[in-house]
Amino acid sequence: MRRALLAITGLAAGTTALVVLKGGPGTGQVAQGLPAATPAERGPVTTGPVTTEATPQRPTATNRPTGRPGATPSRTPGGTRSTPGGTPPAPRAGSAAPPSTTRRVTGPVISTEYGNVQVRITVSGTRIVDAVAVELPQGGQSDLRSARVDDAYSGTSGAVVRQQSALLDTVSQATATSDGYRRSLQAALDRARG
Repeated sequence: MRRALLAITGLAAGTTALVVLKGGPGTGQVAQGLPAATPAERGPVTTGPVTTEATPQRPTATNRPTGRPGATPSRTPGGTRSTPGGTPPAPRAGSAAPPSTTRRVTGPVISTEYGNVQVRITVSGTRIVDAVAVELPQGGQSDLRSARVDDAYSGTSGAVVRQQSALLDTVSQATATSDGYRRSLQAALDRARG
């Protein structure tokens, strides 16, 4: 009961201070031209409850009283506002989303007899959700071999995602490129786990 009385008194004092400080329309021009009143001109000083809030706050969605006696918003340890006995308000618009556990990890460049191979995986939690060949051998027959390896291993439905490991079958007639892909993939998996 005492808290409710103090809250109401504080709200009334804050509102009064806001009205006095803000003034009505056009009063700012008149007040600027007047000299400051001396203590004798101000009249008797009344004593009452002292508030520590220098500038009253306008009610907003997060600090507006709920209408229940004694139910003023308060901060929780996490920094969100809640009301005693009530449910916490919905998250504010623009609040940061929880950090994502999805990350991309790139394996090293593996040099093969036909050219370089490099693989990048996307990991969500502990699961591989995508694999991409960043670099594959190019030129002549290498284009064909690289395309076959990429088609077999890469993508969200490729062998890497299905197997969830670097233990992949060798692509026929692309042994060197397959081996380079698996080695770069294994290094990326080691980095993701480490």
